[in-house]
Amino acid sequence: MPARITFPIATPAGPRSASLTYERRGAGEPLLLLHGIGHHWQAWEPVLDILAAERDVIAVDLPGFGTSDALPDGSPYDLSTVCRVLDAFCAVLGVERPHVAGNSLGGLLALELGREKRVRSVTALSPAGFWSEGERRYAFVTLRAMRGAARSMPVPVIERLSRTPAGRTALTSSIYARPGRRSPEAVYAETLALRGANGFRQTLAAGGSVRFRDDVPEVPVTVAWGTRDRLLLPRQGVRAKHTLPRARLVRLPGCGHVPMSDDPALVARVVLDGSRD
Repeated sequence: MPARITFPIATPAGPRSASLTYERRGAGEPLLLLHGIGHHWQAWEPVLDILAAERDVIAVDLPGFGTSDALPDGSPYDLSTVCRVLDAFCAVLGVERPHVAGNSLGGLLALELGREKRVRSVTALSPAGFWSEGERRYAFVTLRAMRGAARSMPVPVIERLSRTPAGRTALTSSIYARPGRRSPEAVYAETLALRGANGFRQTLAAGGSVRFRDDVPEVPVTVAWGTRDRLLLPRQGVRAKHTLPRARLVRLPGCGHVPMSDDPALVARVVLDGSRD
């Protein structure tokens, strides 16, 4: 069962507290899992047990997403603030410099944690921040449309759509190459998570000027991209490789933007390989 922890953080207004929800499974070297914007920790559910066979896996709801609290009033949802919250979260759990894997926004956060040398290794799945301005605008328009649809539909309609393959495709085809592989329960829950994500607007606003331009020279980095990613196009992986010349660039054939359910075995192997000391 997921757990919840409250811990102190520093904010522009002074000391405050943050409360994050997380799921922890397995044993071994610690591996922190970070989801994308509008999602929740359950995005990693298809690969959690595979990873937990070899790692102490900690999948967390980012601030303002899932059932984690929003950041305190006045706290920006920028990279440095969220990374400080994640660093404090790991410290309270007694986890020092975990491996980290992230998807989309989570991949960008993982790279920033690597740049700051707060983690042992980074695996970034379709990370944000390697877009052109046109690609960024396209992604943000798509994300706002998904959010708007989730908020405008009555909950019973979402529940009915999630029961059928066609409905699940309508709800999630922007992020999954194989939306039919998601269970009705998972699609219903993640659509409600997108609908209720109280950090969505602030996170998207903070991301408008973000470009990841720095190498991460002292931490092993793997960047993986789904060949059928419709949100952040696969050519952004080539840009990531130019920015991170020492990184391992991996193609995920047949996978979309959130690849964990499209090909759980492949994604788990990439994450495990990327998180070996």
